[in-house]
Amino acid sequence: MVLPDTIQPYPNISPKAYEHPADRAATAALKAVPMLDTVVRKLIEWGYERAVRQMYLSNSVRVGERQLPELWAHQVAACQILDLPRTYDLYVSDLLFANAMAIGSQNPMVVMSSSLLGRLGPGEQRAVLAHELGHILSDHMVYRTALLILLRAGGSVPFPLGIPAMAAKTVLLEWFRAAELSCDRAEALVVRDPTIVCRGLMVMAGGMRADELSLDAFLAQAREYEDWDDPSDRVRRFFYEINSTHPYAVRRVSEIMKWVQSGDYDRIQRGEYVRRGEEPPAQHEASDAFEFYAERFRAIFRDIGDNVARLGGQLGGLADQAADWLRTRSGGGGGFGGGGSGSSGGSPGSGDGEGDE
Repeated sequence: MVLPDTIQPYPNISPKAYEHPADRAATAALKAVPMLDTVVRKLIEWGYERAVRQMYLSNSVRVGERQLPELWAHQVAACQILDLPRTYDLYVSDLLFANAMAIGSQNPMVVMSSSLLGRLGPGEQRAVLAHELGHILSDHMVYRTALLILLRAGGSVPFPLGIPAMAAKTVLLEWFRAAELSCDRAEALVVRDPTIVCRGLMVMAGGMRADELSLDAFLAQAREYEDWDDPSDRVRRFFYEINSTHPYAVRRVSEIMKWVQSGDYDRIQRGEYVRRGEEPPAQHEASDAFEFYAERFRAIFRDIGDNVARLGGQLGGLADQAADWLRTRSGGGGGFGGGGSGSSGGSPGSGDGEGDE
C-alpha cells in the first residue's frame, strides 16, 4: 500500500476529536476516582517505567536514523501528523507475540515485535505506529494500569478507593476495548486511508503478510460477522469478548468503516475538529457516563432473548452498581467533583507493557 508523498499535520488536534464514544464516557467516569491518576502515575514512574525502559534498552534494537531508518521515518512522520510535542523512542524486539505497544507515562516509548514488523508493508507499519501514538496522545496509561492492578488483585480482593471490584473490572475492560477503537481511528487519520488500517488488522488476525491475503475477502468477512443475527451466537460472542482486553479484529474493521461512513473522518480531514484546550468540560461528558454501561448490557441482553434474561439482569446489575457508585462520588448531581488530577487531551502516556495493538 503506497502512502501519499506528503501528509499535512492536524495542528493541535485533541484526541477528543476522534475518540470512540465508549472511550470518552468511560474516561469521564474513571476521572471520578479520587487520586487514581496521581497514585498510579507515581507507581509507574518509581518502578515499572524505569525497569521496563532498562529492559528494552539492554535487550532490543533502538530505531533511529542509523538503525532501520525507514521505520524511524514513519515514527517521525506519525508524531508530526498528530502534532505530538516530540518524537518518542521506538524499539524493535523479539517478542513472544506479533504485537506492538506503547509504554510509559512520564517518558513514553513504543515497542514493535520483529515478527509483526516483518509482516507489514510501509503503510501498515506507519498505521501500527500511529495506533500506539494514539494511546500516548489520549493518555491511556493511567487507566490501563488501573485495570491490570485490578485483574491481578483478583475478585476476592477489594479494589482501592471504594469502587465495587466486579463492577470496576467490567467497566474497565469495556473501556480498554473502546480505547483500542479510538486508536484505530488515529491510525486512519495518520495514513489518510482507512483501508490501510483494515489491512493491518487482517495481518494481525491471520499472522501472514498482507500481500498474501485478500482485503476484499476480509472486509466481506467483517460484514458477515456484523450482520449475523443468530441469538445463540450473539450471546457466545458476548461472553468470549467480555473478559478480553481487545475487540475482535473483524469488529474493529466494522467499527472503523462505520466511523468513516458517519462523516466524522471527512470532517477532521477538512480541519473541523476539537483542538487541545477546547475540550468540553469533564462534567459535560460525565453526564452520559452514568448510564452508558448499564444500557450497553441491557441492550445486549435484549437482543439475546428471553432465555438469558435472568443472567442479563445480573450483569446489568453490575453496571447499575458502578453507576450508583459514580453518582455517590458526584454528590448525586450528575456532574463530577474534582476527582484526581485528571489527564488533559494532549498529555503523554499510554500502554501497559502487555499486548496492545
